[in-house]
Amino acid sequence: MNMMQNRNYWFSSGYLITFYAAWSLWWSFYAIWLKSKIGLSGEQLGIVYAANSAAAMFFMIFYGIIQDKLQIGKAVITFQSIVMILIGPFLIYVYEPLLRNDFLLGVCIGAPVLSAGFISGCALIDSFIERISRLFGFEFGPARFWGSFGYAAATFVAGILFGIDPHINFWMASGVAVIYFTINLIFKPKQELSANNETQAVIQKPTIPTMSEILSLFGMKKFWLFVFFIIGTNSFYTIYDQQLFPNFYTRFFDKPEDGYQVYGYLNSFQVFLEATCMILAPFFINKVGAKKSLLVAAMVMICRISLSATLDNVYLISLVKLFHAIETPLFILAVFKYVVGNFDERLSSTLYLVGFNISSNVGVIVLSWLVGKLFDNTGYSTTFYVLASIVLFILIIAIFTLSDDKKTKQP
Repeated sequence: MNMMQNRNYWFSSGYLITFYAAWSLWWSFYAIWLKSKIGLSGEQLGIVYAANSAAAMFFMIFYGIIQDKLQIGKAVITFQSIVMILIGPFLIYVYEPLLRNDFLLGVCIGAPVLSAGFISGCALIDSFIERISRLFGFEFGPARFWGSFGYAAATFVAGILFGIDPHINFWMASGVAVIYFTINLIFKPKQELSANNETQAVIQKPTIPTMSEILSLFGMKKFWLFVFFIIGTNSFYTIYDQQLFPNFYTRFFDKPEDGYQVYGYLNSFQVFLEATCMILAPFFINKVGAKKSLLVAAMVMICRISLSATLDNVYLISLVKLFHAIETPLFILAVFKYVVGNFDERLSSTLYLVGFNISSNVGVIVLSWLVGKLFDNTGYSTTFYVLASIVLFILIIAIFTLSDDKKTKQP
């Protein structure tokens, strides 16, 4: 079936554009909000991100294992969508007052809510749609394009509204989440199967993985080498990009409001480029292989972090920010290709949520507080150089330890 005529492709795109738009409306300025509006220190920011990542670990394990059992069932997606709808009232009436008056309690209550709806939810919806794409005959990259498009469009709006009142962003996030919830109620992938015998055969071929098969992943050496690579690259890059860079960038402006607005425009343009790369990246990955694509993505991370430490011009820093538009599509799509090419594809949700996302979060949990302390004591430049050096070291190791692109033989 032509992708443009594929009903499942358009529903999948609807999931992604609404999820990422809702996420962007509050998440793209989360670090700035915590520091400039709530008044947290670098160390406190590290604690918040570490707690969020710790909670995300639990939900990623739960989401990954249950979704692999459900395959294309939507029970977990429905739970996640309900949490998303509540995000606006929660941030305004619960999370913000607690962070101001009882910081640790606010962190402990906020982490599971933010993780269940969004921080773990992004991995859940990506893995769900990637599975739909394999079963219903379309590339994941073009569908994921709409997620990046939604994030970019919402970030453009969020940058303007944040300077007026962040609470507007939070309410809008809940509003978009209602649309996401509605799409989830309407979409019935199983109905498509009964009308297409060929697709029915494809979906029936894989058996539901047993718990022992899922747990067997943790005894595989190449699984742990993959995890080591993810922690050593994506974890450090995530800390740089989410915890440090937003406030680093806005300090170049005399008026904070100008910084918020320009950062919103830049972030929006970057994600529009990212959306375009989501369409182009599959061609590159299919040509050079998943392993080499992961290594190239890690090299882009190193360039961006190290150049941020070196440059002191807002225009050049803005250009370097756009490197993210190349890194994200390459890394995300190559991870899926690597997982399907080297492991049992029935376990794709567990592998993506646990092997990729939990690994990243383990690194963030362990390292956020340490990086926050390093920043408080040394500033941006030294911190960026340290992060870039670590990612480079891991990249060199990964050249010899990541598996080549081979399809694992299933028993």
